[in-house]
Amino acid sequence: MAGIATEEPGVGKSLEGMSSGQRCQTGEALAEWRSSEQVENGVPSTSPPYWDTDDDDDGPKPSELYGKYTWKIEKFSQITKRELRSNAFEVGGYKWYILIYPQGCDVCNHLSLFLCVANHDKLLPGWSHFAQFTIAVVNKDPKKSKYSDTLHRFWKKEHDWGWKKFMELSKVYDGFVDTSDNLIIKAQVQVIREKADRPFRCLDCQYRRELVRVYLTNVEQICRRFVEERRSKLGKLIEDKARWLSFCTFWREIDQTSRCRMSQEKTDVILKVVVKHFFIEKEVTSTLVMDSLYSGLKALEGHTKSKKGMAKLLDAEELPAPIVRVEKDMFVLVDDVLLLLERAAVEPLPPKDEKGPQNRTKVNNNLCLCFVKCN
Repeated sequence: MAGIATEEPGVGKSLEGMSSGQRCQTGEALAEWRSSEQVENGVPSTSPPYWDTDDDDDGPKPSELYGKYTWKIEKFSQITKRELRSNAFEVGGYKWYILIYPQGCDVCNHLSLFLCVANHDKLLPGWSHFAQFTIAVVNKDPKKSKYSDTLHRFWKKEHDWGWKKFMELSKVYDGFVDTSDNLIIKAQVQVIREKADRPFRCLDCQYRRELVRVYLTNVEQICRRFVEERRSKLGKLIEDKARWLSFCTFWREIDQTSRCRMSQEKTDVILKVVVKHFFIEKEVTSTLVMDSLYSGLKALEGHTKSKKGMAKLLDAEELPAPIVRVEKDMFVLVDDVLLLLERAAVEPLPPKDEKGPQNRTKVNNNLCLCFVKCN
C-alpha cells in the first residue's frame, strides 16, 4: 500500500501528528459522541454565528464536496480473498472506493482499511485530490463502533491511504459482525479546496460538528499556545523598563502620518502568514483550525461593517472588542499602538467552558479573533 495513517490500538480515533497522550477524550467517550442522535440526526446548532455557514466562499461549498458511503460485506466469516474492494462512489467530483484486507495488509491479526482513488491510473498527469476522511466499522452497540480520521493529499504515488492496523481481528466478532454474518463499514469523505491567501472553509457543517466534538480540546490548545507564546514575548518587553521606555520614546517621536502608516497592513499579507502557520497538511485538526479562523475573520468583518450588529455576532460578555478593524483591503489598529500593546499583554483569554463541546465551540471562535489580533 502507498500510505499508512498511524493508529493506536483500542476503540477510539487516531490523532495523526499527535502523541497518544494528547488525546482529548477516552476512546469510549469518542465513540459515544460519534453515535449520539445529535450527530446522526442533527439538532439546531448552538454554535456562534458564521461557525455553521460557508457564505461568501468562491467556487464549490464544502457541503457540495462532502459525501457518505456505506458498505455491507456479506458472509464475512467465509471470505478467503486477501483483499476486497467496495463499489466505486463519487464525492467532490472524484470517484473513490474502500479497500479492506480481512486478514491484514503486511501485518498479522489486524483488519486493514484504506480509502483509494478509483481509476487513478487513468487520470491526467499531475492529478491531486486533497481530502479529509473518516472510516468506521459499525458495532451492534453504537458506542463501541470503531472510528478513525485522517487528512491526506492523494496523488500518483499515494493513491490509497489508511490504516494497516485499523483494529484487531480478535475484536471483529465482538459485536462488529452481526448475526447474519455481515460487516458494515461507513466512510465520510470531504474533498478540500485549500487557499493560500486567506482562511478558508474546509468542512461540511454536519461533519465539522462531529469532528469538533472529538478534537475541540486539541484545537483550543493550538489556539492558546499561539496566543500565549506571543503574549509572553510582549510581556517580557514591557517588563524590561529600559527597552519599553526606549520603544515608547521612539513611537512618540514619529510623526502622525508615519504612525498611521505603521498601524495598518494589507489583509492579504497577514492572512497568508496565518494560513501558512496554521494549515498543516498532515494534521487532522488543521481543517477545524482553519474553519475557526474563517469564522473569526467573518465575525471581525461583520463587526467592522456594523457595530450595531455586534451583539448578534458575538457575546460582548465573552469577548472584548477587537483591537483591529477591516477597512477595504487593510487591517487597521483601532487605537494607539502603545495602548493596544499594553492591553494585549494583560487582557485575559476567553475562559475554558466546561459545559460541553457544542458550547465550547464559542471559545474556539473567540480565539480565532485573537489570532487576527496577534498577527
